[in-house]
Amino acid sequence: MKSSSTNSHKCLKICCVITTIFLIIVAVVFTTLWFTVLKPKDPEITAHPDGLETINPFSMLVITNLTLNMTFTIDNHRNVGTFKFKNATGYLNYHGDIVAEIPIGKNFVAGHGKLNVTSSVDLMVSKIISNPLFFNDVGEGSLNLTATSALHGKVFQQSFLDNQGSAFS
Repeated sequence: MKSSSTNSHKCLKICCVITTIFLIIVAVVFTTLWFTVLKPKDPEITAHPDGLETINPFSMLVITNLTLNMTFTIDNHRNVGTFKFKNATGYLNYHGDIVAEIPIGKNFVAGHGKLNVTSSVDLMVSKIISNPLFFNDVGEGSLNLTATSALHGKVFQQSFLDNQGSAFS
C-alpha cells in the first residue's frame, strides 16, 4: 500500500512542478509582450504645407492675411491598437513667433494605419513681416516656418485594454 501512496505523491509533485514551470513561462511571455509589442507608442505626425511654393515673399508686403492648406499625416504604424484623439490646435512658427493656429478635429487612427487631416491656416502676415529676420530670409529666398502640434488621446488595444497616449510634432 505504501508504494502506491508514494507513487501518487511523486506523480502529484511532478504535476505541480510542471504546472508551476508552465505558469512561469506564460507569465514571462505575457510580460514580455506587454512591455514590447503591446506597449502604446506615440504616433508620428508630419505636416505638409500645400501651395507654399507659389507664394512670392514680396507680395506679403501688400496682403494682410494669407490662407493656405496644411495636411497633417498621423502615422500609427508602430501601434497595434487604435489611437483616438480629441480636438487639438497646431501652431505655425516663424523664428519663435506664432504666426498661425491650425485647428485639428477629433478623429482616430487605426492600428498600423495612417490618417491625413487637412486644415486651412490663416497666416498672420503682419507678424511675419515685423520679425527682424524677415528681410534677411527674403534676401536668401526662403522663409523657414515650423509646424508644431500635440495630440492627446487614448490608445485602444483590445476591448478590455486601453492606455493613455499622446503625439507631438
